[in-house]
Amino acid sequence: MKKLLVISGTATGLTLLLLVPSFAQQQTGSAPAKQATKDLRTTREIKVISSAGARALADACTVWAEQNKQTVAIAILDWGGNLIESHAMEGAPMNAIDTALLKAKSALRWRRATSETNKLVRSGENLAPTFMRDFPQPGALPIMVNGQVIGAMGVSGADGEKCAQAAIDAVFGQSTSSGR
Repeated sequence: MKKLLVISGTATGLTLLLLVPSFAQQQTGSAPAKQATKDLRTTREIKVISSAGARALADACTVWAEQNKQTVAIAILDWGGNLIESHAMEGAPMNAIDTALLKAKSALRWRRATSETNKLVRSGENLAPTFMRDFPQPGALPIMVNGQVIGAMGVSGADGEKCAQAAIDAVFGQSTSSGR
């Protein structure tokens, strides 16, 4: 039995008709279809940065900044882009947290250091970040553990990516971010 799926859009005035096999047909279908259903993974495991892990990253970055006589602001996001931790050192400019947050979002979206995204934009190779409301300025890194992005860390002021990398190395015990 085939089901008729009608999708229409009032803005375009178009109607799209698709013949979609019913679920019962898919189940009684060929052997390859049964094998594909058998191999289907309905869930996956993801790593999530904890609040304690995010706080440890902020603390480690602050220590690095103090040792290097720099003033920074820090924003740490989880894999879904939710702000987990933010911190501004005394003397950080008023817009520093916002800048760190924008950088972290850009690193998370593009899954690379914002300095790399900045080079792509400047060379004209990829201009998408400029019209996607990203902030491809150096200072943020995605946080990767075992090849999986678990978040991003944006740092505003001074050597942001060096500060972020030092924090990631200190907390996770090894270089886990991409592009470094």
